[in-house]
Amino acid sequence: MPSSMSRTYAKRSLHSIVAHDLGSRIVSGKLAPGDVLPTEAALSESLDVSRTALREAIKILSAKGLIESRPKTGTRVKPRTSWNLLDPDVLSWHFPDPDPAFLYGLFETRMIIEPNTAAMAAERATEEQLATIEAAYTGMENAELGTEAVYITDLVFHQAILDASGNDFMKSFGMLIETALIGSFRLSSGGPKAHVKSLPDHFAVYRAIAHREPGDAREAMRNLLSRTMLQLRQQLGMKSEHDWDVIGL
Repeated sequence: MPSSMSRTYAKRSLHSIVAHDLGSRIVSGKLAPGDVLPTEAALSESLDVSRTALREAIKILSAKGLIESRPKTGTRVKPRTSWNLLDPDVLSWHFPDPDPAFLYGLFETRMIIEPNTAAMAAERATEEQLATIEAAYTGMENAELGTEAVYITDLVFHQAILDASGNDFMKSFGMLIETALIGSFRLSSGGPKAHVKSLPDHFAVYRAIAHREPGDAREAMRNLLSRTMLQLRQQLGMKSEHDWDVIGL
């Protein structure tokens, strides 16, 4: 499975590349909410693109809720609350340096979604889908420690469970999970030991799904994510799950 860590825009249109550039600046805070973008002429010159490509890029960012253009006042970065945070591009623009509060919010969202998804998979998974989940777990066992393969096989495991839920809405959360895993992988101070310690929890999820036990699958996934969130809190310097000041909440 190709990794979003290594995504490139070589084969994308020019306006998509421009949208990626500006979107990344906004998400990273280099362009903060309320900031006014340079004029069209100045921006097209600094980016070395045509005004047509720039206009198309502006349309893309506007559709994602990142900016708004108004006559006389120009193009302004909108508040974070207006952003479409589940948009695949907006999520991917967080990859290089995910904000702690954003990353923690992703894991909270996973806690709401994935336990129920695991329960649905236990009820609905086909034999082929069960085989895919098992193969993903085996991939995790065999992944070379300290490499990107650890993150990739973990992602494949969780994505396979989403697919096995039989719910198209659940499947659409794959990008959210990918972003959370990338962020925790880059932030991780637990190294190889953290991955090895997580294997029994992942196996418990697989076993419950394979045995068609929805309640056990839900609980196993909840336990897996709870331990992951505990590790994340430790990495972020949170003394408890309510120590919001550390992550700026």
